[in-house]
Parts: sequence; C-alpha cells; structure tokens
Amino acid sequence: MISNRKRKILILGGAGFVGQNLTRFLLRRGAGAVTIVDSLDPLFGSTRESLSDIVDKITFIQGDIRDPKLLKRVIPGADVIFNCVGQTSHPHSLIDPFLDADINCIGTLRVLTAVRDFNPKARVIFTGSSTVVGRGEHPVVDETHPEAPLDIYSAHKGVAEKYHRIFHTVYDIPTVVLRFANLYGPYGKNDPSFGFVNHFLGQAIEGKPIIVWGDGAQTRNVLFIEDACEALMQAAEHQKLVGTTHFVVHDDHHTVREVAEAIAETFGGRVESVPWPDVRRRIDVESVRISGARFQKLTGWRPKHSLRQGLERTKKMFKQKSK
Repeated sequence: MISNRKRKILILGGAGFVGQNLTRFLLRRGAGAVTIVDSLDPLFGSTRESLSDIVDKITFIQGDIRDPKLLKRVIPGADVIFNCVGQTSHPHSLIDPFLDADINCIGTLRVLTAVRDFNPKARVIFTGSSTVVGRGEHPVVDETHPEAPLDIYSAHKGVAEKYHRIFHTVYDIPTVVLRFANLYGPYGKNDPSFGFVNHFLGQAIEGKPIIVWGDGAQTRNVLFIEDACEALMQAAEHQKLVGTTHFVVHDDHHTVREVAEAIAETFGGRVESVPWPDVRRRIDVESVRISGARFQKLTGWRPKHSLRQGLERTKKMFKQKSK
C-alpha cells in the first residue's frame, strides 16, 4: 500500500498545483518517504514558500527533469514515481512550441529512460490531459475517441502518453497514464492560461469580476483536486492499470457559465461576459462530455465532491491557509 511508510515515493513537479496537493494528500494518508523534485521555474509559478507547511515532512530537491545527472540521483530507489511535471499553458505552447516540446516530450523521455536504466521496477504514473482528443466527435468521449489536438501542448501530451505505452511494451516498465480534465482547488494559479476554474477562483478570491469569454454555454467536466489525488493513489495500487491510459473525470457536467456562477455564489462576486480572444476561441474544445467509466469500473474510484462541495472545501482551505 502507498500508505506504507517504507514505500519510497518520488513526485516530479512536486511544487506545482497537482504535485503539492498530491504531496499533502499522501502525507495525510500516512506516506512517510516522499521526495519532491521541482525546478521552481518562475514561468510555472511554483515556489519553495508554498511548501513551507510540509517541508519538514518531505525531502525537497530543486532540479529539472531534463537534467540526466539529477535523474540518476533521484530515480534509483523510488517505488512509485508520479510525473506531474509539465508546461501546462495551452497559449504559451503556441508562443514557444520548442520549450513545450523540450519539457513535455524530451523531459518525459529523460524520465522514462532514467527509469529504464536505473529502476525499471518502479511504477511510473503520468498526469495526462483530456485535451489530447480535441473537440468531441461523439456525444460522449472515452478512451476509444480519436486524437485531434488543437494546440501544441495537447499534441505533446499525447506524444508523452505514447512514450509511456512504448516503454511499457518494450521494457516492461509499469506505467499508468491518467487523463484529467479541468482540475481545481487550493494552490492553483490565477491565470487563464493554466486552467479556467482556478482562474475563476483566483478572480473571486481577489474580489474581481469573474470573466467568462463568450456566453459560457460550452459544457465541461470539472474535478476537485483531492478526488484527482485519490485517483492517482489508486493508479499506484492497481496492477490491472499497468500499461494503460484512462480518463479520470467527474460524472457531472457543467457549462462554463454555471461554474462561474457557482464560484460567485460561494466566494462572493459577480460574473461578466466579454468577447472571446481570437486565439482562445480557435483552440477551445467547445462542449465535450467525457466518460471515466472504464477507470471507475477497474478501480472502484468515484469522485467524492460535487462542484459545490469542492468549492466549499477550497474556500475552507483558503481561509486556513490565510491565517
């Protein structure tokens, strides 16, 4: 079990949104040997200070996954490796596609080759993205849906997924890929480039209007970060997931406008609509309904938080953090 205090856990990108929420989640579950690696690149907004409440419970190493010497140091000995590293901004991937490729493709290959060379028994869990499929061609999108990404980030995440499948097929490395959609919760970025729900939350917390592009009628799955962390833990436990890729999403669907209004009601504030920025309109996946039924059937995982419950938990955690 991952709660076994002797089991060594390595979280790459551990100071980012998913990484630091996952770290706290695992510590609450009793994990005792957790190592975090993060570059603390200003582009991604990760800071050492954000880990101040848990830094004495973990091993923190500042470094970049593109550094082979660093990987040779941290990969051996890990029982479970969560690769949460990524350049996750869709617009920035268009501005600097080579940086996106360097981090999301080359960085992923660096990690996988280091696992192959130094620790091939370690389970590698990769945080993928639902946007690899692009706009939904079917009423419900599942793992059989073709991939037609609309931006460089989404294309590279799809490539990185395939690296994991290849390294499992060829080298028997136990890899698992989980595709998430629209995660939200504490420690997120108030930046529309890095996810609309956390941006809405940031606007509300700062007392600003919540800005919706267009009418906000497009539907989305949204998932509270703690439910995502539970799914990541399940991926570390279930042997039947090895070598596979799964959507991990909430069963409920909401329009973007509904999400904004729920945040305004929970945190206070108002919602305003503005015209779409041209580039964002071009790369928007529009309405999409994703099914996570396969992952749920294999693991028994179910999201525990509705949108309202997740927002209330976020509000409570924000108040605790502000004290």
